[in-house]
This record gives sequence, C-alpha cells and structure tokens, in this order.
Amino acid sequence: MISHSKPYIDEEDAREVRRVLLSGQLAQDVEVARFENRMGSFIDVKGAVAVNSGTAALNLALLALGVGPDSEVVIPSYVCQAVVNAVLFTRATPVVADIDPVTFNISAEDVKKRLSERTRAIIVPHMFGLPADMKALGSLGVAVVEDLAVALGSRLCGKRAGGFGELAVCSFYATKMMATGEGGMVLGKDEALLATVRDLRAMNDQEDFRIRYNYKMADLQAALGLSQLKKLATFINRRREIAGVYNELLDRLGMPTPYVPADCEPVWHRYVLLLDSDAEPFIRDMNKRCIECRRPVFKPIHRYFGLSGYAVTDDVWRRAVSIPLYPALTDAEVESIVKSLRLVLPKYCTGKAC
Repeated sequence: MISHSKPYIDEEDAREVRRVLLSGQLAQDVEVARFENRMGSFIDVKGAVAVNSGTAALNLALLALGVGPDSEVVIPSYVCQAVVNAVLFTRATPVVADIDPVTFNISAEDVKKRLSERTRAIIVPHMFGLPADMKALGSLGVAVVEDLAVALGSRLCGKRAGGFGELAVCSFYATKMMATGEGGMVLGKDEALLATVRDLRAMNDQEDFRIRYNYKMADLQAALGLSQLKKLATFINRRREIAGVYNELLDRLGMPTPYVPADCEPVWHRYVLLLDSDAEPFIRDMNKRCIECRRPVFKPIHRYFGLSGYAVTDDVWRRAVSIPLYPALTDAEVESIVKSLRLVLPKYCTGKAC
C-alpha cells in the first residue's frame, strides 16, 4: 500500500537526535533557541517561540492578541478540528466562515459578512500549501493569525507566507511540511506579542502568578526540526516535481489542474482533485489498487455544530479527494499512482466539474 502521507527521515536526522539524546540535555534549552532563530530568519520575522504542538501555538497566539470569553474569532469551516479547539481553549466564540470554491481557502468576502464589534482575530490557514488572499483579509481591520501548518515555505507576491499577519503559527506534526514528531511554533514581527507568548509558554520560575501553560518544546524535537529545516527546500522541490507529474497527467486527460494564482508559489502539501460526485467511491477504487487516498478534511467544522449555510464548503468536502504527494515517494511509486489515476480518474471526473 502506498501511504497517503509519510515523513521523510534520514541518517542526518537520526544523528542529530542521537547527539542531543547523549548530551543529557533533553528538555527546552539551546537547541530550541537555535531552532527559533532559524525559523524566524526563514520566515523573515522578528522572532519565534517554539511550543509542543500547532494547537498550542494557536492557543497562545490568540491569548497574546487578547482573545478571551467576550471575543469572537473567525475561522474557516473547511479545516481540521485543531483550529476550533484553539479558539474554544480561550473561551472565545468561534465564528465559522465559508471558503473560496477555487482555492479552498477562507473567503474574505464571507468573513466580512461575519465580523462584529466582538471580533478579535481571524485565523487564516493556507490550505494545502496555497497562500490565501492576504491583501483582502488584511484589509478587514482585524488581527490575522496565519496558519502555516500545511504551507511552510510558500510565497505570496514574493514574500513568504507567515509574514503578513500579526502572528503566524506552524505545526511540525509527522505529516506536515517538516517534522519534529509533535511540535509547533508562533512567529511574528511584534516583539511585545512574542514576549507574551513566551511568558505564557512555561509556568516555572515566575515572579508573578497568572495562568500559564506547559507548552514547551524539547531539545530533542528541536534537533530534529533543525535538521529537517536544512532539507525543507529539497522537500518543497520534490513536492513541486511530483505535482508537475500529476499536472501533466491531468492535461493529457483533458482535465483542469489545481488552480494556482499568478502571484503564488505553493508548496503542494496536498494534491487535491475535485470530482464530479462524492469522493468515497474513488477512494475505495484507489485503495483496491493499493494507493491510499483521503478526503483532505475529515469533516467540516460547521457540521460538528449543526450549522447550515455553507454551500461551498459542503460541495468541496463532498467532492474533494487528496492523492499521495510527499518527498518520501519514490519515482516508482509516483509512476504507480499515475497508472492507477489514468485508469480510475476518468470514471469519476469528466473534466467539467473537477
């Protein structure tokens, strides 16, 4: 079975983790500080604060922005549960917005309709590696938290995603753009906001008392992160190479390729096809050929809360399917995927709707 997603770990990664393991310094220390500095430089922001998950990063970013029980935070429906959980951790109210039918990113037009005097932030995940419309979203007069969980290294108008909002967050879970096992980071250009995030990250050795969190990243994780960051450009190039192969196949089949605006440089975390009908039969058909495909979002947020009026999200969720695309894929595996797609895809996509 060709997995839907898999991390790329090599001997260099193992050596770096072993080096820190044998040093005896396992908890947060110099490796974490080095990782934060490198990530801040990579995104070209003032600084970064490493934490133990992407959810923790979102939680602290919202708290630093003053989000609390009387606040509302706008989020897209077409996203993983971590985003809504982070809002609820602050006891704020999540306000769910619809998405753009072409990019699958949160719709600035729909967000605008949902703003109120209580809105304190908008969380903007750059879905599947394609940057959202930050010009439109940034013009709404509300703090923006960019979610780079699946878009680390992407660019918009020549500038790296993560440098547009008040704060940005990363996840380094095993299936993300680079892996530390579990882990996350908050990045930003406002040193005061970063100082608040840093203060909230750990509860020990503090002069005053406030509710703080045990969200620290370990040096073991940071050592792996530093090693992975060295290879991130190679990872992105490989993803783009595989996406190019899939694009060529769709061209030959007379089907449209995934939309990429002229000012965007995506990193192709996922390659998402939009079929004519429900994705499940296609997924089963590909699984029979030992290729694991999935819905790219398990279930839209609005459905968990019994909300209606999300026509675009409902349609995309029903028809969208993600095929394997990650740096650890071999050329032989890519060829097997292409052969199966050539046989299976025409049954589910005429080229008009997908």
